[in-house]
Amino acid sequence: MMETNFWLIRHALVDENARAFLYGVMDVPLCETTLLEQAPMYQALARRLPRPAVWVVTPLSRTRRTAETLFRHGYPEQSLAVEPDLIEQSLGEWQGLPHAELPPKLLLPKHAFWPLAGNEKPPGGETMIEVIDRVGRAMERLAVDHAGRDVVVISHGGAIRAAVAHALKIEPDTALHMSIHNLGLTRLDHTPEGWRVACVNELPGY
Repeated sequence: MMETNFWLIRHALVDENARAFLYGVMDVPLCETTLLEQAPMYQALARRLPRPAVWVVTPLSRTRRTAETLFRHGYPEQSLAVEPDLIEQSLGEWQGLPHAELPPKLLLPKHAFWPLAGNEKPPGGETMIEVIDRVGRAMERLAVDHAGRDVVVISHGGAIRAAVAHALKIEPDTALHMSIHNLGLTRLDHTPEGWRVACVNELPGY
């Protein structure tokens, strides 16, 4: 089995109005001001990423726009494969709620660094446990489909935490302690010996 290297990047910052509520898998816009102000970060990240590489985004436009912005700042334009199983955690009926309205709806104490605990299941949504299972299966499949190659994935904070949790075999609440910033880079390598974590949340230009 050949080694497959994954370069996972969290999408750019979303619009300020969207950040006021729980958006989960809602297709919210990016912050246009930040896209302009962070040009040096996009340039640094474009230089950092491997060439050639397979590029993968999720069905949400914020991942595709992030990829397109990287192309405009120096990375040669690529075709973008869409992988639905690397999408953000679905918060079901709680999506669209202002953050302040969520706590009374929780059955379990919220996580310190995430709106809900790893085993809390929103009505019509997913637990973090289910996200780790979904993302883990996708990562294993992509590692086989693109064996021996570099794969750049533009995804979401929850999904990237889930990918690291799968690689390290850690519990959901432990994974939620990881900080994944917008444009942060996480490197996971699928090797014959198993998964290896090269870096988590490396920020471009630092």
